[in-house]
Amino acid sequence: MDMRLVGKKALVTGGSVGIGLAVSRELAKEGMDVAIFARNGERAKTEAERIHHEFGVNSYGISCDVTKPQDIEQAMKEVLATIGTVDVLVNNAGTGSEETIMEATDEKWQYYWDLHVMAAIRLSRACIPLMKKQHGGVIIQTASICAKQPLYYEPIYNTTKAALVMFGKCLSHEVIGDGIRVVTVSPGLVLTPDWYKTAGILSQKEGITAEAYLDRLAKEFAPIGRFATPEEVAKFYAFIASPNASYSVGSNYSIDGGWLRVID
Repeated sequence: MDMRLVGKKALVTGGSVGIGLAVSRELAKEGMDVAIFARNGERAKTEAERIHHEFGVNSYGISCDVTKPQDIEQAMKEVLATIGTVDVLVNNAGTGSEETIMEATDEKWQYYWDLHVMAAIRLSRACIPLMKKQHGGVIIQTASICAKQPLYYEPIYNTTKAALVMFGKCLSHEVIGDGIRVVTVSPGLVLTPDWYKTAGILSQKEGITAEAYLDRLAKEFAPIGRFATPEEVAKFYAFIASPNASYSVGSNYSIDGGWLRVID
C-alpha cells in the first residue's frame, strides 16, 4: 500500500528506543523526514544518523526532556531549523511505573502527569499552528491498554494514560475543522526495553527471571500468546499517519493481541 507520506515531516517523542524508535524508522521508510526527541540526546543522534543512512531521508536527533516546558520550547526551535515544520506529531514519550496509591508521593504523581499528559498537551499546542499553516496534519497519542484495563501494580501509569486518551478525544473535536486529525493508539504487550525493565523489577519479587516472567505474562493475558514486536505496532502508526486513514478521527485503537476483555 502506498502510504503517500513521501516528503512529509514527522516529530516523534521518545523516539530513540522501543515503540518510538520503531515508529521513527517506519515513517522514514515511507519517505518522511523525522525529528526524534529523547532525553538521551546522544542516543537520539545515533539513531537519527542510522535512519538517515538506511532510508536516505533527513533525520535529526534532538535532546529533550518533555516533562520540562523549557526543553520543549528549545527543542521545537531545533525542529524548525532542521525539518522546518511538522505534518505528523507522535506523542509517544512515556514509561511504566510501580507503586501503590497510598505510598506514591505527590512528586511521583506529578512527574508521570507531566510525562504522559502535559507533554502531549504542550507539544500539540506547539505543532498545531504549524499544521494550520499547511492546512492539515496528524497527531497520534501513544496511550495503553491499561487506560481501560488497568494493571494492579501501576496505578499512576493507568490513570495518566486514561487521561491521555480523553485529551486526544477532546483535542480531535477542537482541531478537525482545521484538517488536523487526532488519533490514539493503545498498545498491549509490546516487547520493548521498558517491559524488560518492569519485568526485571517484578520478577525479582518472585525469584524468577525476567524472561520467564514475560513469557508467563504473554500466555496469561494475550490470547495470541506472545508479545508484539515494536515493528508490528509501528506499521499501524504509519497507516494512521497516512491519508489512507483520512476518516479516522478521535478514535482509540487497541493493538493488544486480544488482551482487552470488553467490546471496544
